[in-house]
Amino acid sequence: MILSNRVNTYGQDLLKRYGMRVHKIALDAGFTCPNRDGTKGTGGCTFCNNVSFSPAAGSRLNVPGQITKARAAIAKRTRARHFIAYFQAYTNTYADIAELEALYREALAQPDVIGIAVGTRPDCVSSAVLDLLDILRSEGLEVWLELGLQSAFDATLERVTRGHTLAESRDTALAARARGIPLCTHLIIGLPGEDEYHYHATLDTVLDIGVDGLKLHPLHVVKHTMLAYQWRRGGYQPLTQADYIRIAADLIERTPQHIVFHRVTATASKDILLAPVWCSQKWNVLNGIEQELRQRGTRQGSRASETHIIEELQHVA
Repeated sequence: MILSNRVNTYGQDLLKRYGMRVHKIALDAGFTCPNRDGTKGTGGCTFCNNVSFSPAAGSRLNVPGQITKARAAIAKRTRARHFIAYFQAYTNTYADIAELEALYREALAQPDVIGIAVGTRPDCVSSAVLDLLDILRSEGLEVWLELGLQSAFDATLERVTRGHTLAESRDTALAARARGIPLCTHLIIGLPGEDEYHYHATLDTVLDIGVDGLKLHPLHVVKHTMLAYQWRRGGYQPLTQADYIRIAADLIERTPQHIVFHRVTATASKDILLAPVWCSQKWNVLNGIEQELRQRGTRQGSRASETHIIEELQHVA
């Protein structure tokens, strides 16, 4: 079963454009977040424990050291010899522009690194940051700006204490696209208080604003978060694997074919994952999405032109 037969995946997109396998290396450059350092809050988002997606956390090497270590590990698993430096942990535009340029260029100077992806919040992307990314792109590098929107509903963003609004995401997205900077937006499926109407409406909002890539994440409960406290008290019920697979397939069908899916699921390590347990098994989910699309006889974009779905879901809700 090959997901890329039915979904425009980032890995296959890179292979087509570069004629070789390209692998992303997740980096922790030591950034913090305005939602944790007191600028906007101190507790972060209710679901946020960056250890869940920061493999270097706890014993962080410098950026060149992380790339060297990851390159050696990747060489044992795949034939990839070219890499994207993915600034992933926390808010990777939340620093002085000179510091950002030094960090980005330090990563780009490492052997076989052909570009960068920068993960950040919509409210932490200045014109200077966009100018810098534009300059790097003009040098022939692969450049992606990854925005963690999560939901297009301000009530949801407030509920999970994101500390930003949809309007801020829209402004940042439009500014990035005006410069031609490739934009990947992160969406979380299963946020408290949301249902299928919200997921589809969020997708429609993002598509209407304009986007080049998407990441879909199932919400999972990890240790040392407010969400973990809510879950233990019965205040949050995660999605089942079957429901997530069905919903992800629905959203993929409604996404135009030219948009690249950088990810259609996410995992957390078993030592910090509380629920749902299926979020520790990436390949089961990926295979499940491919199988769901195959059984339906559909693929990405099959229902992109349908406009009645939101109205039907809103009526049900």
